[in-house]
Amino acid sequence: MQKKSIFSLGSIALLLVLFVAISILSANLLKGFRFDLTENRLFTLSAGTERILENLQEPVTLYFYFSQDVSRDIPQVRSYAKRVDELIDEFVNHSNGKLTAQRVDPAPFSEEEDQAAAFGLQAAPVNNSGDTLYLGIAASNSLDDVQAMPFLQPSKEKFLEYDLAKMISSLGNPEKQTLGLLSSLSMEAGYDPATQSMSEAWVVRDQLSQLFNIETINARSGELPEDVDVLLLVHPKDLDESMLYQIEQFVLAGGHLIAYLDPFAESDRGDPNDPMAQMQAGSSSSLGSLLQGWGVNYDPTRVLGDLQYGVGTGRTRHIGILSVPGEGMNDEDIVSADLELVNFSSTGWFEAVEGAATQFETLVQSSENAAPMDSSRLRFLTNPAELMNGFNPTGDRYALVARVSGPVEATMAAGEDSPDSHLAASVESGINVLLFADTDLLTDRLWVQRQPFFGQSLVSSFADNGTLAINAVDNMLGNRDLISIRTRATSARPFDRVDEIRVAAERSFRATEERLQMELEETDRKLTELQAAKGESELLVISDEQQAEIQRFMERRLEIRRELRQVQHDLQRDIDRLDTQLKVLNIIVVPAIVMIVALVYAVRRRRRQDRPRPPYQSGEVGAS
Repeated sequence: MQKKSIFSLGSIALLLVLFVAISILSANLLKGFRFDLTENRLFTLSAGTERILENLQEPVTLYFYFSQDVSRDIPQVRSYAKRVDELIDEFVNHSNGKLTAQRVDPAPFSEEEDQAAAFGLQAAPVNNSGDTLYLGIAASNSLDDVQAMPFLQPSKEKFLEYDLAKMISSLGNPEKQTLGLLSSLSMEAGYDPATQSMSEAWVVRDQLSQLFNIETINARSGELPEDVDVLLLVHPKDLDESMLYQIEQFVLAGGHLIAYLDPFAESDRGDPNDPMAQMQAGSSSSLGSLLQGWGVNYDPTRVLGDLQYGVGTGRTRHIGILSVPGEGMNDEDIVSADLELVNFSSTGWFEAVEGAATQFETLVQSSENAAPMDSSRLRFLTNPAELMNGFNPTGDRYALVARVSGPVEATMAAGEDSPDSHLAASVESGINVLLFADTDLLTDRLWVQRQPFFGQSLVSSFADNGTLAINAVDNMLGNRDLISIRTRATSARPFDRVDEIRVAAERSFRATEERLQMELEETDRKLTELQAAKGESELLVISDEQQAEIQRFMERRLEIRRELRQVQHDLQRDIDRLDTQLKVLNIIVVPAIVMIVALVYAVRRRRRQDRPRPPYQSGEVGAS
């Protein structure tokens, strides 16, 4: 018995030694080897992000600033900060040593807080005591270029991977990219014959020139520069066949295209020396057969009217000028997400061709109270109310901005000058095109105000048109890996079942309230009729019939109030029942299952140990 005890203790000690040894070896041999078992694969980077990190040219350093002490009583922020920290670890693990990360806790009045402010990070106040919270990321490369994400908002968690990858990509590959601009509109500063004065460049044109190298393309040249990273078309009207062929080949080869088309470009004033042309301002633009080849329908002769998004009020509403609010934006695409208001004027729309192989994604859309109308109605329009005549909303929502991607085939034959380089179909990754059905949204009048300030022009925006335009170029100038990065799912897990119960109860509650309101109005009507039937001398006297009606209503109102309370009670009862079930499952059922499995295993193991061994047969060994 003593030997058996000693043997058991020795076995336990040996197992402990083996466990420690295996743990140490696995920590080193399997470093970075992980399984992501979360429902939305929250800890797995997109393939595009992994390729960006593997191909960094410059080393990049990340600085994650997070106020640990200040956030102790804000569990939501601490949970999100942990998610950010875990994502940064994943970035570092896939960077082949080109990316390093430092965690900084900027205590008040410390050097770290001064550094955070120098990076441009923002501190958010958290209480009345003056405490501030830092939750931001700064990054730098070996060339001393610095970029920052001033404050990480938990509501934008789904774009965190994209924003972080974009910042690292621009610092790790710092060469400024080229934007090829082909426009039939005068977007640059110059002399305006109509006003006999100098005109300023469009604000969006200035902003683009500050962020990217802009190469102006002559539409009559018939060819595109070779060093263009993104091609930007702004009202490409009357393009000849050779230029359309060049544009199609550029897109088929994997080039990124942003096209602003318009069925009625109000900013196109025509020939300044021709008075008749000035009176008939407004022209249309299209890309001809290219759009059909990409699986897109577009009518350059019709504009869109919208009763709901049209500017103004009542009969003075201009249904041809649209102010699209946030509900009209696609919050799943980085280009249109988080925009609050974008203004359009005499805009067209796009539709997906049925059966097309391409993917058509709407980024900005009209309301359901919209309908097409001929663009000719806008040419000599003096009273916007006239557009309401004969206008009947279709109930459909129309795509004002769309992204088109996927495989396509060429629609134009090869030219004689370049038969060898002709592409008959898109490259394996497919095309990537952003289409806007309006050019006027880029003009200053729809989104900015200019005010003189000590000899300079001070610009303030009242809409997000410029942000939308910059987002589009910024997104498309990113390499194809950056564009392919998906929006991450949020780590927050809503109580879907509880929400369903609450919505159902609220629906029932609203129905009961509406029934009560209808009975109130009906009783009011009956009382009014009874009162109207009396003579002047009887107006102050309540008849027996009125008294009975009032009594009946009072009793019914009490009954309906009891119904409302019962609905609320049922709501809470269902939620409490679900809460109880979850508690029983977590506290009793799951541990009970584990305990039963352990007991069954222990009993079976004990039975095997107690099973009698066969007698030793000495003659079977060494008989020879």
